[in-house]
Amino acid sequence: MPLEIEQKFRVENLEAVRGALAGIGAQPLGVQSQSDQYFAHPGRDFRQTGEALRIRSTDKAACITYKGPKLDQVVKTRPEIELPLGESGAEFAELLAKLGFKPVAVVQKQRERFAVTSGKYPLEVALDSVDWVGQFVEIEAIAQEPSVNLAKAEVVKLAKKLGLTNLEPRSYLRMLLESKDS
Repeated sequence: MPLEIEQKFRVENLEAVRGALAGIGAQPLGVQSQSDQYFAHPGRDFRQTGEALRIRSTDKAACITYKGPKLDQVVKTRPEIELPLGESGAEFAELLAKLGFKPVAVVQKQRERFAVTSGKYPLEVALDSVDWVGQFVEIEAIAQEPSVNLAKAEVVKLAKKLGLTNLEPRSYLRMLLESKDS
């Protein structure tokens, strides 16, 4: 099963990071609006297990993503399964409701993506403006054993190269829910 390997950083100035990415030859992959609807499992507490289930919708397509429990906290590493849903996730959301899953919250964001090859490993960098939460940079790799440690090292190396220091371990969902609680 593929593992998602990721670090997320809170930033004040996405433009500075955009400039740093241009300076290292990052390839722009486009900008899109994303709407992530998260669901609670009817029989277990995802907050306790560290899992997540979401339907991500963009202007072109939707997909469902399951994220398994975190295997590493510093460079967030976890199993990930993502399946396409076509143009809309509405019917699948209805199916989840029939199975007892409850909607938790919707995270809205603008995401600008870049491809970077760091060393010999392909990485994706996302510049995110998340409604009600703030601005962030995510550096992500998808890897399988035995490449996981190499991918982690490349994620950390690229973060240093871009001058990213304000590591944010919480998910956008958790930050959104915490902002609504305060």
